[in-house]
Amino acid sequence: MNRKPPGQVRIIGGEWRGRKLPVPDLPGLRPTGDRSRETLFNWLQADVPGARCADLFAGSGALGFEAASRGAAHVDMVEVAPLAVSSLVESRATLGAKQVDVHRANVLDWLRGVEPGSLDIVFLDPPFDSSLAVRVLERLLELDCVAPGGCVYAESPSKFPELVMRPPFSLARDKVVGESRLQLFRRS
Repeated sequence: MNRKPPGQVRIIGGEWRGRKLPVPDLPGLRPTGDRSRETLFNWLQADVPGARCADLFAGSGALGFEAASRGAAHVDMVEVAPLAVSSLVESRATLGAKQVDVHRANVLDWLRGVEPGSLDIVFLDPPFDSSLAVRVLERLLELDCVAPGGCVYAESPSKFPELVMRPPFSLARDKVVGESRLQLFRRS
């Protein structure tokens, strides 16, 4: 799971299809691969256009820029690593992605400022060697960040137990791709 990140990741669909984003060489940074992103955006194809999204632990921005490329109305990218943040800001400028805001912040702190019910899609792909996924899922519930009908995508190591989200969320999709488990939770 400690794969060296590729130097670039490619946007696979939408307005910026085929465009490449730089991937900073940072410990634990592991951009969601093409196969996993294709699966995820097939699951979300009806949800993305016009959606308000948050890409938590944005890293290279692969998930957030993919959503913006496919018609998301707004994407907040949250990342704490300064090198990753500057890379995200550069990619935003290169693509002319005006619907993308980049925030240098701790994800758990940033979520405190999110209005209840204001997010349609949350992308959650924290470092695999952390317990942050469970903590962020709890915070999303506690702060009621996700709109009714909205969803939370969580990526975790396939060798770990499945993540669980309490009602009003239920597991809509679950798939293992390589070393990653892809889970999509939908709010009723």
